[in-house]
Amino acid sequence: MDDQGCPRCKTTKYRNPSLKLMVNVCGHTLCENCVEMLFVRGSGNCVQCDTPLRKSNFRVQLFEDPTVDKEVDIRKKVLKIYNKRDVDFPTLREYNDYLEQVEDTVFNLTSNIDVENTKLRMEQYQRENRDVIQRNKAKLTREQEELEELLLLEQRDNEQRRLEVLQEEQRQLQAKRKNKQALLDELEQSRLPATILLAQHKVRAAQLETQIEQQKQVVKPTNLFSTGIHMRQTVSLQPVPRIEEVLYSYKPLHVEIFGPPVPELEQLGRLGYLNHVRAAMPQDTAGGYTSALACHRALQDAFGGLFPLKR
Repeated sequence: MDDQGCPRCKTTKYRNPSLKLMVNVCGHTLCENCVEMLFVRGSGNCVQCDTPLRKSNFRVQLFEDPTVDKEVDIRKKVLKIYNKRDVDFPTLREYNDYLEQVEDTVFNLTSNIDVENTKLRMEQYQRENRDVIQRNKAKLTREQEELEELLLLEQRDNEQRRLEVLQEEQRQLQAKRKNKQALLDELEQSRLPATILLAQHKVRAAQLETQIEQQKQVVKPTNLFSTGIHMRQTVSLQPVPRIEEVLYSYKPLHVEIFGPPVPELEQLGRLGYLNHVRAAMPQDTAGGYTSALACHRALQDAFGGLFPLKR
C-alpha cells in the first residue's frame, strides 16, 4: 500500500501518508494536487492514456488496485440499464444467460475490449427495453425507500434503548448513594452499635443489588425483528417460493440377527440380565450411557448368528 503514488508528481504514500489519490473513468490515478493543477478549467486529458476527462468525475480511490474502482463504477452504470430480475424471465436458463451477458458487458468496458460495439449493444438494449427498465427502476426506488425507513426506525429504537439504559444506570447510582448516605446518618444519630448498623446496611445493599440484577434480566417485549422490520408488517420483497414436501415418516429399523429373539431393553432388569453388570458411574452417564444399553448390545452380539442359514 505504501508504494502507491501519483504517476505525474511521483509522490508516494510512503513519503506522504496523507496523500489522497483520485481515480477517473479511465481507471488511472492522480493525486489531488495534480487534479487541481491539470483540470483547473474543468476538463483535460489523462496523463497516461490521453482519454478526455472531466474534473467532476474524479473520486477518491478506495481500493489498492485502481482497476477495481473502475469496475465498480462501470458496474453501477451497467446495472442501471440491465436491471431485470429473475421474475422477468420464463426460465432460469434465460435468466442465467442474461446475467452472463451483463458480466460480459462489464468485462469488456473494464478491460477496454470492443468498447464501441459494447456501448452500441447497450444503447440498443436500452431502446428496446425502455418500459421494463423504468418499471424496475421505480420498483427498486420504492424498496430502497422502505429499507431506509426501516433503518431509520431501527436507529431511533437503538437510541431510545440507549437512553433508557443510561437513565436506569443513573437511577441505580442514585439509589446506592442514598443507601450510603442513610448509613452515615444512622451512624451519626442512632444509638445502636455500629456493628448492627453495618450489618443492616449490608442487608439493604444486598437487596438493592438483587433488585438491580432482576431488572437487568427482565427482557422488554419488542415489536421489531433484528433486521429492523416491524412484526406483522408486510414488506414488498420477492415472495419465497413454496415447495410442497412430504413429511418424513419414521419407521423402526428391523435387523435380522439369525438367532433367538433378544429381550427388550425394558425387560433386562426384570429378567435378571443386569444382576452381574457393572453399574454406570456418574461420569459415564454424561454421554447418555446406561448399563442396560450396554447389556442389550452385548446380547444382540451374543444371540446373532446362532441359527444356521436355511439353504
